[in-house]
Amino acid sequence: MRRAFACFAVVLLPAILLPAQMVRSAQMVGSAPKAKISKTEKTVPLQPLTERERAQQILNRFTFGARPGEVEQVLSMGVDKWFAQQLDPNSIKDDAVARRLGDYPVLRMTPDQVVQTFPAQFVVQQVAEGKMPKPSDPQLAAVYEVGLWRWQKSLDEKKVDAGGTSHMPTPEQQEEQKKADQATAARIAGELFAIDRKDRMANLLARPVAERAAFAQYVAGEQRNLLIGEFTPREREYFYAMAAPSGSSYRALQELSEAKMLRMVLSERQVQEVMTDFWFNHFNVYGPKDSDQWYTAAYERDAIRPYALGKFRDLLLATAKSPAMMIYLDNFTSIGPNSDANGGKRIDGKRNGRGLNENYAREVMELHTVGVNGGYTQADVTKLAAILTGWSVDNQNLGGKFIFDPKKHEPGEKQWFGQTIPDDPQNGQQQGIIALTKLASMPQTAHFISWKLAQRFVADDPPPALVDRMAATFQQTDGDIKQVLLTLVHSPEFNSRKYFRNKVKTPQEFLASAFRATATDPGNPGQMVQTLRQMGMPFYGKLEPTGYYITADRWMNTTALIDRLNFAMQLTQSKYGGQKFDSSRLLAVGLMSQPSVGGGMKPVSTPASNGEVRAVKIADSVSSGRGRTPSPVTGMDVALDVLEKTLVGGQVSEKTNALIHQQVAQPAPQVQTGFQLDQHQVQAAQSSQAQQSVQPQQPMSPPDTLNMLTALVLGSPEFQVR
Repeated sequence: MRRAFACFAVVLLPAILLPAQMVRSAQMVGSAPKAKISKTEKTVPLQPLTERERAQQILNRFTFGARPGEVEQVLSMGVDKWFAQQLDPNSIKDDAVARRLGDYPVLRMTPDQVVQTFPAQFVVQQVAEGKMPKPSDPQLAAVYEVGLWRWQKSLDEKKVDAGGTSHMPTPEQQEEQKKADQATAARIAGELFAIDRKDRMANLLARPVAERAAFAQYVAGEQRNLLIGEFTPREREYFYAMAAPSGSSYRALQELSEAKMLRMVLSERQVQEVMTDFWFNHFNVYGPKDSDQWYTAAYERDAIRPYALGKFRDLLLATAKSPAMMIYLDNFTSIGPNSDANGGKRIDGKRNGRGLNENYAREVMELHTVGVNGGYTQADVTKLAAILTGWSVDNQNLGGKFIFDPKKHEPGEKQWFGQTIPDDPQNGQQQGIIALTKLASMPQTAHFISWKLAQRFVADDPPPALVDRMAATFQQTDGDIKQVLLTLVHSPEFNSRKYFRNKVKTPQEFLASAFRATATDPGNPGQMVQTLRQMGMPFYGKLEPTGYYITADRWMNTTALIDRLNFAMQLTQSKYGGQKFDSSRLLAVGLMSQPSVGGGMKPVSTPASNGEVRAVKIADSVSSGRGRTPSPVTGMDVALDVLEKTLVGGQVSEKTNALIHQQVAQPAPQVQTGFQLDQHQVQAAQSSQAQQSVQPQQPMSPPDTLNMLTALVLGSPEFQVR
């Protein structure tokens, strides 16, 4: 079965990658081509979408996937009215996701609070040495006590007394202590299970510090899984902080990632979520880098989200001033060669190796504004770096704020990008504001940003005429992002069949859309975050400043499709991190959410003597949809038809359906467990051995068959595109 399933993935893959416009391997983020208009190029009239297809298009591109019945909701409201409402996110109630986000306090913390709540090892050390106070919150203080206890214990073990005797325990003593701690952990776990779950963390934190440390380090197996699973997100962070021997600062990003996953799946303000994700990727920072572990939450909350649908200049300045960006691209280390901080005027331009850092100056032009073809030179990079000296961070190791340090600023006016940037000795920061404002208003920036938006929402290789019109809107409206998006959404290109379902989903889009399309409430967002990490697209985890590539050639290959199929199988079998899944409910939701099945009447079915279901009036629809002569169809055919229309928004190809039927016909036992496939199994699937018949076994039960059908539709080529 595994080999056949791998073969299923291999056979389906070419169907995803077939359209030429979806596999432009040369297209990379940050390398938008220069604007060009060919008057001699023969244009083919674009075939417009139907109104239903327009609703599907807007949901596919500006949400993280349509939910069952959402196309009908958009049609009822009107496509343009729905989009206009989404552009005003504050007008949309979002109570359900707000309640879930209440479990993630990192979303509301300032960076210095994150430092204290998710302490790195050096923070614990500073508290131990009396250089920082313990937290005032009693529960957090109890968590710190474990770290402080471990710190003092390590110091004691390193001591050597006057007689030269070491206090370091022998291996035998270490093993004996480990067994004692494991027994303590198991005992505490049993005692915690005996009390109400809401009281467990308080009970744990009230115990002697040595017991807390032993429990956090050694509770294991099913005891650990069950207890952690019933903790609140905040309580889980307490547990992980006590268990981490070298600090828990990484947990802030985990909490932030889980909250982002919930927003993508549950938020009613989908355009705001999509645009926040787009702009974070555009102005990428790498969350795990140094102090960015506690700055990333504030960066997305304060520098990206509020400006995601505003003016581009405001967004650019907010990201430029963010400590997260200052640290990620090292501008906080940049010092003017002739600044007071560098000892005044120097012949060599540097002192003790200190001087300009050009990282941010380069990337803000190449990746954030005018683009690699924007016309700047290396001299412009150096000059912009000098302009931005003094833009820094106050005590970044403790979560300090952005500051402008005039002592680090390079004095004097600057010749940059063909213009003079005047010097204001009383306000050197103004030079940077002038330069960034100029970048935001340049025609090259208008074109580059429009190209990036068109690549995200229209095609991997965006239509040049559309990019030009969007760029014109950008310039006419002073970089108004809403107006540029309206130009895109109302364009004939966006509403044409040529650009319909032609974008391959990234792992983030695939995972979120799977939950949205199946109306599955994400009960374990931590597992989803781990899946994204396995698929190569963790939130806040792109090391390079380019952000994640969003083109088909980057995300769709045999291994990627197998990963997606494995996820779908585990999800539909309720073997995905404790996530509950009900395929029969999905089928019912699909039937209820469709105005009609097959474009005619709702299904009316009667049982047949051989156990099949004869569907009245639906048979012709299902059969004709498969390209066959109308004939009686099985219950599985009806279910598959409903699932396809619910999850994909229409029927899938005859080839895909044939492969799904072939796959379901395979024996069942191997299918009923979660499994992982690798490239060796793919190769085996393509070998002659993989084509041999298997021994006949018992057919799958109806629920197992329905689960399998759902998984295979989620893994189909049609579901991989948006």
